[in-house]
Amino acid sequence: MIPIASATDSGCTDAPVLRERGQREVFCGLTGIVWLHRKMQDAFFLVVGSRTCAHLLQSAAGVMIFAEPRFATAIIDDRDLAGLADANDELDRVVTRLLERRPDIKLLFLVGSCPSEVIKLDLQRAAQRLGQRFLPRVRVLSYSGSGIETTFTQGEDACLAALVPTLPATAQPGLLVVGALADVVEAQFKRLFSGLGIGPVQFLPARQLADLPAVGPQTRYLLAQPFLADTARALEERGACRIAAPFPLGVEGTTAWLRAAATAYGVNEARLQQVTGPAVDRARQALAPHRARLAGKRIFFFPDSQLELPLARFVARELGMQLTEVGMPFLHRQHMAEELALLPAGTRLSEGQDVERQLDRCRADAPDLVVCGLGLANPLEAEGLTTKWSIELVFSPIHGYEQAADLAALFARPLHRRQLLAAA
Repeated sequence: MIPIASATDSGCTDAPVLRERGQREVFCGLTGIVWLHRKMQDAFFLVVGSRTCAHLLQSAAGVMIFAEPRFATAIIDDRDLAGLADANDELDRVVTRLLERRPDIKLLFLVGSCPSEVIKLDLQRAAQRLGQRFLPRVRVLSYSGSGIETTFTQGEDACLAALVPTLPATAQPGLLVVGALADVVEAQFKRLFSGLGIGPVQFLPARQLADLPAVGPQTRYLLAQPFLADTARALEERGACRIAAPFPLGVEGTTAWLRAAATAYGVNEARLQQVTGPAVDRARQALAPHRARLAGKRIFFFPDSQLELPLARFVARELGMQLTEVGMPFLHRQHMAEELALLPAGTRLSEGQDVERQLDRCRADAPDLVVCGLGLANPLEAEGLTTKWSIELVFSPIHGYEQAADLAALFARPLHRRQLLAAA
């Protein structure tokens, strides 16, 4: 049995937050295409941007170059920026050729790599124009994947927020789980909700355009990812109501997430424990060896993915790790209220980034493990610190009971590797 710290106080609910606005070291929102194109199986993401953007996508999702891809880059060159060619005509020509060649595309996203002022093209108007031309065969939407003042997970937020106004309307009650999840995790949650008698349950994003969930005033939604503020706002404009809960990472977070839904639907605690009990026992047994390796280790989170608060809660309360600093790109206090309450009191929190100052604090803390972006990992490893790429925590299936031990292993593996290298 893994002892989980009890929440006897308000944790970090009212804790001071160090706000920093300096140099940032994060990927842009285009990165979200890497996991969204796998989830939305009849969608295509056409990035409108520079050769640098094309290189990013090829590098980040290079495996797809051997398959029929579901993303591409329409490259804006000097001729377009100088006004020597009509960029709208060029875009129309590219989209027409793409849709003629790929009749399997049902949903086309035009993704701006930079704001309209930079790329000299209003993609929202272009999507409306192309949508009128290609409906009903193809729906065309747009969003920005710009890295200016955003972080890479906000690409998913912008994508889903663009999708929400197009969802069918309904007056029927239902539960909507919001945030891209691995198919296996989605199936596990469906079984748990079915066991609790909660339904109908739908997921956003859906795998196919034809399966898009309906939304209306009787819709209640649970956030599965902590970086979906714009999507949540769009759903509430359609009348949906959020069920406040921690995020389903680890045994404790998953149980609290399901309990919030159970409470909202009038399911009693005995039924919740009956349905979740076997999975909880399995997950706790699987976590035990990881806790033995990680308890007492000190961990520092750089702001990168917006997953930092739920991850910090998980490693502190279920693995016994000590938090030196938990940085996050943005703090949405309403969505993070339950997570903040579960963090150990006295945890140093920071919002935004001034990378040089954070590096100084990290070096002074000398943590056992640093969670950071790819750009910081290699230099910190060269200085003798052990790192974990935060983007790996976004790409991996980490939600729910069955993945709790896999999530713990992602933190244990770098430390084990460091021990092996030291012993070699």
